[in-house]
Amino acid sequence: MPNRSQDWFRQADRDLQQARESQRTGLHEWACFAAQQAAEKAVKAIHLRKAQDAWGHVVAELLSELPNELSVPATLVEKAKVLDNFYMPTRYANGHPSGAPFEHYGKLQSEEAITYASEIIEFARAAMAER
Repeated sequence: MPNRSQDWFRQADRDLQQARESQRTGLHEWACFAAQQAAEKAVKAIHLRKAQDAWGHVVAELLSELPNELSVPATLVEKAKVLDNFYMPTRYANGHPSGAPFEHYGKLQSEEAITYASEIIEFARAAMAER
């Protein structure tokens, strides 16, 4: 079976680009979701590069399940936990007690999401470069 890790990583970069574009146009809920997706796909790329299966959408768990030799910083896992909160409620009207998703997200949230996803992608880039 071919190693598709680079495909996942390239899509992670593209999702981060989408997050930035969504933020620029004021679609902050989509910026947050795209940032979460970017981080998720980047970490899944590392798993694939290391010949491991990776299932699920919880970035913090995906990071924690990486091989020990990668030394995932605890702060990166904490940042992933923030991103994990953007997986469902950014898209579904019942994700919050009231209001549409777009009413719950603004520039502050999308900026944080993009920053954290960028850090996870840079970690993944370094991990993917290792042999």
